[in-house]
Parts: sequence; C-alpha cells; structure tokens
Amino acid sequence: MASSLPDHASLLRELKEVRRAGLVRLRGRELPALESAAQTVTAPGARAPGAAVETLLRLAVARLDAGTLRTAAEYTLGLAQGTRDWPASSRRARAASVYGVSVERFRKDHEVMVLGQVAEHVLRLAAEPGATVAAEEGVGTHRTVRARAGERPVTLTLHVHPVDLLRDVDVVVSPSNVHLALPERYKSSVAASLRRAASVRGVTGDVLDDPVHDELTKWASRHATSGRAVLPGTVAATGAGALAGQGVRRIYHAAVAVPRAGTNDYDVLPSDITRAASRALAVLAEEHDRFDPPLRSVCFPLLGSGRGGLPYDVSLAAVWAAVEAELARGAGWDVHFVVRTPAAAAFVERIPAGIRPPHDRRPPGRPDGMGEDPRSA
Repeated sequence: MASSLPDHASLLRELKEVRRAGLVRLRGRELPALESAAQTVTAPGARAPGAAVETLLRLAVARLDAGTLRTAAEYTLGLAQGTRDWPASSRRARAASVYGVSVERFRKDHEVMVLGQVAEHVLRLAAEPGATVAAEEGVGTHRTVRARAGERPVTLTLHVHPVDLLRDVDVVVSPSNVHLALPERYKSSVAASLRRAASVRGVTGDVLDDPVHDELTKWASRHATSGRAVLPGTVAATGAGALAGQGVRRIYHAAVAVPRAGTNDYDVLPSDITRAASRALAVLAEEHDRFDPPLRSVCFPLLGSGRGGLPYDVSLAAVWAAVEAELARGAGWDVHFVVRTPAAAAFVERIPAGIRPPHDRRPPGRPDGMGEDPRSA
C-alpha cells in the first residue's frame, strides 16, 4: 500500500494548482496525485474525479488543528462556505488576514506551510486502510433541526462553518469576558472572527475602521462600566460593521468568562451562559421594532465550548435552556446555531431527543472571545 501512495511533493504541487484554479474549475484538470489519494478514500469509480478530490480535501482540512491553520486552509482552497467561486487573489487575501500578515508575506511563508499541512493529512488519509468519507458526506453546511419547545414544534437552523460566513441572520451572539475586552483580529475565536469580518478595509486590505471595538467601548462608557467588570450574563449590543453587507445587522456580546483571582485563568459557568442567552433574547425583543424590517433571527455559537473549556453538551444545554423557555412561551424568533465541527453539530442535532441539563463546572480557560473554537477537535 505504502509504495502506491502519492508523494508529498506531488500533492503539494497539485494543491497549489487547486488554490489557483478554485473548486469550480477542477473538472478536467490533471491532478493525478490527488485523484489517486481520493480513490483510496472512496470506493473506486464511485465519484467523479472533481467531486472526489473536493471531498478528500474537506476531510484533510477537517483534520487540521482548529483555529488559524484550519481557517486559513479553508479560505486558501475555497472550502469555506461561500468562497468556492472567489478568485484566488481574494481567497489569499482573506487567508492572510486570518494570520494578520500582508498578502505577500502569506504567499511566501504561511501559504506554503498551510498547503504542506493539508498534503500531510491527505497522505495520512490515503494510508489508512478502509478509510471512508461516509461520516462526512451529504451532511452539508446548513441543516434543519426540528424540535419541541414545551408542547410547541419549532424549527432550528444549524450552520456548520466559520461564524464570519453567516449570511442573512439579523443577530449573532458573540461570547466575551466580563470586561467586554475584544480579542485581537488575528486570533481564531468567535469574537475575533466577528471583529475581523466587521472591520472596514481599504482596497489594499488595510483596516480603516474597527466599528465593533469602537461601539463596544462607547457602550461601556455609556453604562459607566469602563475599566471594571460587568456581571456575568450581561449582554452589550453593537452594530455589525461590514458584516451588514452579509445581512448581519447586530452583534450581541455576551459576558460569560470570569477571571480567576491571582491567575491567568477564567471560569465559565453554564448558569452564566443560560443567563446570557436569556438576556440576548430579551435584548432582541427590546430592539425588534427599532429596525426596518424588524429583527427576527438570532444565531448562537456554543458559548464557552472553545477556550472556555465547557464540553459541547454542557454548553448546548445551557443555551437551549434559555432558548426553549422563550420559544415555549410563543416567541416567534428564528433561532440558528453555528458550529465549526461535525462533532459539535452532532450535539445540536440531538436536541429533539433531549439533552441533559447543565451542571456548573469551573474549567480554566482564556477569554480570547470564548466560543465554539474547539481546542482539539
């Protein structure tokens, strides 16, 4: 088996070709190394070459460490939702912004590293006897989950992609620490991704305006909380900056991470997540009629499940407790969840079968904008 595997250099060369061409132009391209690897993962002849290569790449990228590496790979190869038809230059520029470097530096350094890591995982997949894509196929990035809130049937929308690719959702809930301090744009958390996507950039990609940071600072000043912590569960509402171009109109910053005295660690409690989710829905009701058309949809990540350290099921149960109570009372909100991994998505899809209530846990974490940015998945 090992002797029939493609070599790393050939895979890297073909990955560069995929980056240049984009997924929409794969058909008819000579990609013998990738096609050979794809046939070891899928049943021979079971898929068209272009589709098989795309599936192989998605599997390989899904195995990268969550965060900047995986996100940059998704943008580089056009695997991120909504980017498959982007020109190569636009995908490279977005990937460079993930690392906070210039396009030229990314091209010479980071891009080679990113594609090299993808090639490594392609090789590992090809070397696994009986490897299969069955678990990954056909799941899509947008799914419908039908559940019950009390006696009322409800429909939820599940997004399985980076949070900054959300479109046409009025409100996104962004996890924060109790100081409402935003992470730097180059980080990989939910809050950092939203700040980065909301920034206004010039034609060269330079940041001209940082509206979410500025509005959050004004919110703290207006509510006399500058320089001190707010209570856990507090929600600060701001505009969405450049995300308005994607149909996102508001960001609700949910304070869920509490610093632990004398350490660099933070506590995230499920009870605080439930309070924050409940408060976010209350703010949505308060702001509903202030916009034209009125606000109607809201999207939750799995608050605290990334650097906050909470297991997916604990985070989800804490959020769902607030959402279910609101929907059971007859609220007409269009509720969405956004996650990055199939593992996290699986928990959301289990809502109809019931999820266990959360118990307060105090795992150490960091407040880089807590969210569904898995540490190891």
